[in-house]
Amino acid sequence: MRVQRQLPRQPIRRQLPRQNNQIMIIFGLGNPGKKYEKTRHNAGFLFIEELSRSLSIPLRKKILEPYRIGRKDDLSLVEPLTYMNSSGIVFPGITAGSEFLVAVDNMDLPVGSARLRKGGSSAGHNGLKSIISAVGNDFYRLYIGIGRPDAGMDVASYVLSRFPDEDLEKLSKLLPFLSENILSLYNGERYELVVQRINSAKF
Repeated sequence: MRVQRQLPRQPIRRQLPRQNNQIMIIFGLGNPGKKYEKTRHNAGFLFIEELSRSLSIPLRKKILEPYRIGRKDDLSLVEPLTYMNSSGIVFPGITAGSEFLVAVDNMDLPVGSARLRKGGSSAGHNGLKSIISAVGNDFYRLYIGIGRPDAGMDVASYVLSRFPDEDLEKLSKLLPFLSENILSLYNGERYELVVQRINSAKF
């Protein structure tokens, strides 16, 4: 098993002059409620909560708004609370032309790995499908691997099941690594360098 070296913790304050393509909003997809905590489909929520802890940005739900949000300087962290298949509802009112990234689970990647890319289709993911329908497909995606179910297991049951302890151990290493790298992208590091690190990492 190859473990990528963790980057030094980065300050949130922007280190380089703003570029037009720098991310200002980071979304994590999932389903709200205790029933869905630590389920595979909530990998995006787990990533946002890792960022929230590491950057000391509390997430709060505004009255009548279907999301939790935290802000510090010009960075926003958002968890839609509309349930996965309707995630796109919250995007038009928040993104307002800003660059943004969506963290989401992906069955084609093993647990302990991730992929960063910009643009593309929903690949059958209903949360991404909802977002693309609302705001188009020109946004960054951070795919967090959850692996595929065993033969004969229903896909819906699999993604809504909780991570076993072995997988949570891998995520405990992967999520801080992803947090550091996405923060480096926010701080102005070249996209190609961040992609190379994230896409080659295995925990």
